[in-house]
Amino acid sequence: MEAANTAAKAAGMTFTPGTYEATAKGIASDVKVTMTFDETSIKDVKVDTSGETPTIGGKIADDVAKSILDGQTADIDAIAGATVTTDAVKKAAADCISQASGQEVALSDDAATDADWLGTKPEISDSDITEELSTKLLIVGLGTGGWPAALAAADAGIETLVIEKKETPTNVREDIGGIGSKWQLESIKTMPNLAIDKMEAMEDIVRYGTGYVDYNLIKLWANESGELVNWIGGILEDSGKYYMQHEAGVGDTRYQERDKAYATGHSPHKKDEFKDDKSLTTSAVFTDYCNAKGNVTFKFSTALVELLQDESGKVTGVIAQDQTDDHYVKILADNVLMATGGYATNTSMMNALQPMTQEMKVQCTKGSTCDGSGIKAMLWAGGQMDPIHESMMFNRCCMKPDETAGYKTSGEWFWFGEQPFLKVNLKGERFCNESGPYEFMLHSMEMQPHHTYCDIFDANNKQYTEQFQEVGCCRLWPFDNGALMNRDYDGVWKSNEELIEKGYIVKADTLEDLAKGLNIPVDTFVATVERYNELCAKGEDEDYGKAPHRMTPVDTAPFYGVRTAAWHLTTLDGIRINTNMQVIDKNGDPIEGLYATGDCSGGFFANNYPNLFTGLACGRTMTFARHAVNYIASL
Repeated sequence: MEAANTAAKAAGMTFTPGTYEATAKGIASDVKVTMTFDETSIKDVKVDTSGETPTIGGKIADDVAKSILDGQTADIDAIAGATVTTDAVKKAAADCISQASGQEVALSDDAATDADWLGTKPEISDSDITEELSTKLLIVGLGTGGWPAALAAADAGIETLVIEKKETPTNVREDIGGIGSKWQLESIKTMPNLAIDKMEAMEDIVRYGTGYVDYNLIKLWANESGELVNWIGGILEDSGKYYMQHEAGVGDTRYQERDKAYATGHSPHKKDEFKDDKSLTTSAVFTDYCNAKGNVTFKFSTALVELLQDESGKVTGVIAQDQTDDHYVKILADNVLMATGGYATNTSMMNALQPMTQEMKVQCTKGSTCDGSGIKAMLWAGGQMDPIHESMMFNRCCMKPDETAGYKTSGEWFWFGEQPFLKVNLKGERFCNESGPYEFMLHSMEMQPHHTYCDIFDANNKQYTEQFQEVGCCRLWPFDNGALMNRDYDGVWKSNEELIEKGYIVKADTLEDLAKGLNIPVDTFVATVERYNELCAKGEDEDYGKAPHRMTPVDTAPFYGVRTAAWHLTTLDGIRINTNMQVIDKNGDPIEGLYATGDCSGGFFANNYPNLFTGLACGRTMTFARHAVNYIASL
């Protein structure tokens, strides 16, 4: 091919007439672009985003196709709320231009757009509004934060409207982090080593955040999270369809200088007689609960546009947009609780605020769909954002052996990634202690060439995963009290076999062939494995200090390797709040009528996500959502 056309524009280029197709991975599917060219221009564009989220990426196909055709370029503006899908369309369109022109084309730098990620508050006139509603409490978002808020509002008898931009609610996930629940206290009766010292726990969370946290928010979670778990677990159990389990495990307590864990996780499970009922979800139980109370209404496919304020600055409601026909809705409310999540899918915000995260991650199909719209709305209303920008990242995404990490790389989910097997950089060298908090591993990876490493394991991996005594969601075996793990080994290994077939995981009979398959230096890699095996035989990691029970040799064929990087679950830096969950301004004063919970709120995390507190983010979000509504009810 000829030299790259960095603008990815058709102007001034010549083409071989015809129709060309290309695909690129979006948020949930492969996006397909079909383009027809004559000798000097793009004549027709068709975009298929039907596999994307229906009310977000799935509905932009005609708009982006028109933008490409009208602009004669693949470098179109991202559509708010669908940046990942837009990026996929741009990549596929650039590929079509490349095929037709015989030139390698590249998309232009988005630095200018990224710098202006906040933009200006939308101007929606009264004449644009065709529907008006009013309520006492408006909850924006129906996910991990929205559900406990809705349930608490149902209990309090407050007239409540919940709006959600998607067509359906998000189910409450497993691993709800709390201290002092009745299930946890029951486990401690027979396993006293699971007892949690609240002050020690709080100090550890502060340490993870290197002090860039609001200690009072952490204390609030520590004091109220146990009751939150009791309450929401009780609602699920009272349905007769679910039961709660405490995940009783902290690993090998002999080696916790680096791996200090807290048994804070609690998960709901379907009863045996309902396991095959796919219609049964936590959302279904919660919907029935709210409907029975009669004071909570839900409105789906309704996206936040902006917050409304009176002359004093008090928030009086929102303007939203119905995603089914794009009409605007004014919703007046005495109080607004934002539960809109973070900004993981907003490429401009991520590039501007978290460039290192962008370097470390790979786009997987399973991840956040939150676009930062709630955070931007609160900033326009006078809120303040955390000074340290942080994400929750797990080392659970993999890529092909010829790829390296970065937000433009598409990969697959790799649940095995957190197992503390040998890990080497792209030079074939071991570079750190592979055991510890997930982000410790990823931050070490950030210091390596191309921000990418390889997971290495052998035929004995099954017994090793049990020996590791992992905790939280990466545990592949039942907990010490018999509680179920989130994923079991057999299911995860089945996924690994699929990754082998797809060309992600390399399987080889020799270490030399494994290195060749991973495209890393053979001699260096073999020497690294030999050194590692020597240390395993000694029972002491003289190089990096990994705990002995996690020093497992790589000596039995077949051998396995895979290039790994970060799975980006969500962002954790949000809008500052006080202990009533009120959004605060630059002076630390509350903005009347405005509350926030979950990933759109801040003050709790910085620099690292403390994953050895199982379910901390989920527990924080749910505890604060309930607390906010109870506070509003007390006014």
